[in-house]
Amino acid sequence: MAMNPFRLTTCLLVLVVTFTFSFGQSRPAPVASFVATQKSADALDKFLRGQMSQLGIPGMQVAVVQRGHLVFSQSYGFANLQDSVPVTNKSVFAINSCTKAFTGVAIMQLVEAGKVDLSAPISRYVDGLPADWQPVTITQLLTHVSGIPDILRVFSPFTHGLAALGTEAAAWEKVKAMPMEFRTGEQFSYNQTNYVLLGLVIDKFSGKPFAQVFSEQQFQPAGMSSTLFGDSRDIIPHFAPTYTFKNSYDGKKLNAARLTGTYTEFPGFQRTGSGLNSTAEDMASWIIALQQGKLLKTKVALNTLWSPGLYSNGLPTQWALGWGLTKFRPKHKAVGMSGGARSAFLVYPDDDLAVIVLTNLGGSSPENFLEEIAGYYNPDIPASDPITSLRLQLQKRGFEQAIPVANELQKRNLKPNEGELNDWAYRLMSSGQTREAFELFKLNVNLYPESWNVYDSLAESYERLGNSELAVKNYTRSLALNPNNKNAAGHLNRLAQKHN
Repeated sequence: MAMNPFRLTTCLLVLVVTFTFSFGQSRPAPVASFVATQKSADALDKFLRGQMSQLGIPGMQVAVVQRGHLVFSQSYGFANLQDSVPVTNKSVFAINSCTKAFTGVAIMQLVEAGKVDLSAPISRYVDGLPADWQPVTITQLLTHVSGIPDILRVFSPFTHGLAALGTEAAAWEKVKAMPMEFRTGEQFSYNQTNYVLLGLVIDKFSGKPFAQVFSEQQFQPAGMSSTLFGDSRDIIPHFAPTYTFKNSYDGKKLNAARLTGTYTEFPGFQRTGSGLNSTAEDMASWIIALQQGKLLKTKVALNTLWSPGLYSNGLPTQWALGWGLTKFRPKHKAVGMSGGARSAFLVYPDDDLAVIVLTNLGGSSPENFLEEIAGYYNPDIPASDPITSLRLQLQKRGFEQAIPVANELQKRNLKPNEGELNDWAYRLMSSGQTREAFELFKLNVNLYPESWNVYDSLAESYERLGNSELAVKNYTRSLALNPNNKNAAGHLNRLAQKHN
């Protein structure tokens, strides 16, 4: 197995230290009886240190909620490497797309107030939209099956935001002129435009900016004193800036991956999708408040929030309402969200457990090891999860063994979910582990041979690996299964032009 490119040098690793702090009076005190033994807590601490070392994470916060109490909260490493500022429980991390879960709660608050109908078209609440956008429902926006073009195709938060366009209005005019990505309800596509529209709904019915609504209706009731909107342009107290590893610099390939700082801009109108910053303890308080009825009035509303939407064919979506890190399995159902491949959380409603991990390393993907953390409180959770079981085995045996390992797991009724497997593979590919991702895409084709999406993903990995012939073959297969797959058609057209 290839070495993870997101490793710190040995010099940096010796700086990783641990800090544990007492909790302020506004926090529920840890309930030691809920942690099985001090030995298990020490084992968890050792596991977390190991993840930091393996992934090269400069700084990290971890919190665990069990039975309505904060039972574990630790801070590790450095928030700011330039000045060797340690992470504390007050360090604030960007949580990126975890913001979408808060937007889901804000929409459900409007549903409970009788102001919004989840099945209503967006045109009921927002005027001036293109005709193709108007029938899209609120649920379809929340679950990313709208087909609406992505506003990030117009500007990038990593290249000075709207600098090239100048105004929000200019960005809107450009994205509204784009064609739909697919027929609404027929496919999934992660899309920031969906959450911009949801922000407009929140603004309209609240009569105030959504940032104020979030503060008044979520942060304050939950006691989240360190949670706020902002990006690299804002002065955020106790902020832990984000780092990432790069393999090239100024267009030149580096001999070894280089740790760099990250600059990000989230224009105000886009911040319902990715604009929040928080602490692990604030996130824990929010989860406790949500489960205790302080944010939503009824269990029905909470259950709706944590239930998948539906595709046009009646099959469930891979997303709940703003919550995209989901495991809708028979045992140990889990719902949560990840953001920026650097922060993530999972809530286990049936186990009365939640795990939160915030880091300052883009590409660390803590969502990969949340289930293992949960296992220190309930060992059956990771043992029941096909993806976690597969990952642990592949780390030992190598990713080229993905298909035989998956066959062994299926004998134990552990079949990896297509969407989860695909997401994991893309996380690997985005961190430079294209070979490992390729093996997972091959596995997905083996498990789900009638899915157009698995061939599309495999084709992309072949393209990344420089095998145009097999990329064309798999894009063609994907397009045959789904003639509306514009992504495959676009790649085939580009590959044909490249070889002409």
